[in-house]
Amino acid sequence: MYSNKHVVKISLPILLSLLAQNIIQVIDTAFLGRVGEVELGASALAGIIYIAIYTIGFGFSMGSQILIGRRNGEKKFHQIGEIVIQGILFLLVPALLLIAVFKLGFSDTLMRLFESENVSEAVSDYLDWRVYGFVFAFANSTFRAFYIGIARTKVLTINSLVMALVNLVLDYGLIFGNFGLPEMGIGGAALASVIAEASSTLFFIVYTRKTVDLEKYGFRRITFKWSVVKKVLDISIYMMLQYLLSIVTWLMFFVFIENYLGERSLAVTNIVRSLYTIVTIPSHALGSAVNTMVSNTIGAGRQNEVLNLIKRVTLISLFSMLAIILIVAVAPRLMIHIYTNDTSLIDDTVAPLYVLLTSLPFYAIGTVLFSAVSGTGNTQRALFYEIITLSGYVLYTWLIVVYLRLSVGWAWTTEHVYWGQLMFFSLFYLRSKKWVHKKI
Repeated sequence: MYSNKHVVKISLPILLSLLAQNIIQVIDTAFLGRVGEVELGASALAGIIYIAIYTIGFGFSMGSQILIGRRNGEKKFHQIGEIVIQGILFLLVPALLLIAVFKLGFSDTLMRLFESENVSEAVSDYLDWRVYGFVFAFANSTFRAFYIGIARTKVLTINSLVMALVNLVLDYGLIFGNFGLPEMGIGGAALASVIAEASSTLFFIVYTRKTVDLEKYGFRRITFKWSVVKKVLDISIYMMLQYLLSIVTWLMFFVFIENYLGERSLAVTNIVRSLYTIVTIPSHALGSAVNTMVSNTIGAGRQNEVLNLIKRVTLISLFSMLAIILIVAVAPRLMIHIYTNDTSLIDDTVAPLYVLLTSLPFYAIGTVLFSAVSGTGNTQRALFYEIITLSGYVLYTWLIVVYLRLSVGWAWTTEHVYWGQLMFFSLFYLRSKKWVHKKI
């Protein structure tokens, strides 16, 4: 059903979209690296806390994407619009509740996780503004699910470029006080991100109204239907829990680093994390694409083509990653210099970055295989594998960072443990073919 050309055609706009989105994170990190090491490290912790909450909306939208992909494959186009509408309406409620919870003092409770008072204060300053982005981020995740689910992904590139441009200009203005704007430091980075997300939502609304056949996809009636929400939740609840658990353990990794290895190690870890999100974009895009392609293929009744499709996408992901590893390995200091001018901080970051590079082949294979598991519609099994994998990940992280107090480089070997396990479990499930008759 999908040739290699089709795989690239669907994946490339997602890749460009992810690249533009992650440029926001790179810009934030690079600018804050010029403010100070505390702000550099704190932005990582604050960002992960935000992402941990965002997984509520993202997990729901991934369930929507799987369902949209299946309906698209079945050519039941009129049911797709109501999935999108119900998703946006449903996610508006938790978004508003989360803002209220944070403003009523929940962020103060979170600050007790951190040993450094300076880091704690900086994280609080960031979250005070960043929480307003939940409303727009949840809506954006649903729009992305729609366009990926119907394999119309080019719009994602344009949308993300708009968001990145808005964020770049406002970061420069609000962090440093340029363009006549107030100098807000780390709080300015958060406010810039919120406004950028709002611009993304506005773009999606206008673009959808102007270019999508609203009648064909069933967008004309905007009413709340619990039956549709429940159908999405039946799939997405496991993904919501899966992503939440994954991000919470990721947060634990950073908290362990801050508590037991110190502010410098936290700054190093944030630089490595930022580079990690950039170099994994091609495989991440291919994972998102294979999710909807598997769902579409099963919906079209072509289950016999699924394993070959997954194999081809996995190989594309692996060879793309090997090329990226080679480029970064040749000039690691040049990459790190994007984030800081401090030569000692650059020196301390080189070794952990090389450790990360050795884990990337596991990521390239694991992310495609695991996305394919979710694409089959068996999100409950995906959650089960995630729980087992994260248990091993947390135990290993505790051993390396808390008990043995090894270096940041050793700490990043956790990625080998995580993706190695997930790759094994996913391959086992896909080869079992227990997903062939899964109905959603």
